Amino acid sequence: MYPPKHHQETNNEKLIEVIKHFPLATIISVSDNQPIITHAPLIYKDGLLIGHIDKQNPHAHLLKNEKEVTLIFSGPQCYISPSIYSTEQLPTWNYIKVHVKGTVTEIIEIEKIKESMIEMTQYLEHDNAFILDKHNDKMAQFVNYVSAFKITPTHWEGKFKLSQDKNPEDINSAKQTLKNANKKDIDNFINQLF
Repeated sequence: MYPPKHHQETNNEKLIEVIKHFPLATIISVSDNQPIITHAPLIYKDGLLIGHIDKQNPHAHLLKNEKEVTLIFSGPQCYISPSIYSTEQLPTWNYIKVHVKGTVTEIIEIEKIKESMIEMTQYLEHDNAFILDKHNDKMAQFVNYVSAFKITPTHWEGKFKLSQDKNPEDINSAKQTLKNANKKDIDNFINQLF
């Protein structure tokens, strides 16, 4: 990732917060010089990233022991118009991205796979409206079709392009635009699709 110094984020705690708030990862592996890409939520726990995918996914055979993987997590993003600045600027795009490289270890024990699915559900169910029980009959059927894995991060890279090279007033304007645009754009987008 090309990161000018003022856009680099090296504080791992901030990078982990991005992952916690935006857990859907782009998972990238390479096979025969071709990228294999899957999108799946991952949870961060005890220094590891844990997830699962369908065993029929062609990516599953690459998410085994000691394989290298690259992950991309995407935070908020939007177009920044020069009209929001107090100084003369050009249009730009602000965004938050986290890249993680790591080594994959397959989770093969059925009870550990169930635990990872329960933890994922607990994490994503913010209001605990649904609690996944490890004795759930559907889980007993589903778990056999799941390939679960954990990733040990070996390299972290954050790019927070947030108009940091501007004056404080313009930085605040860009921050507010990013917040507002993401709320409005998501509402409009969802309404158009459904």
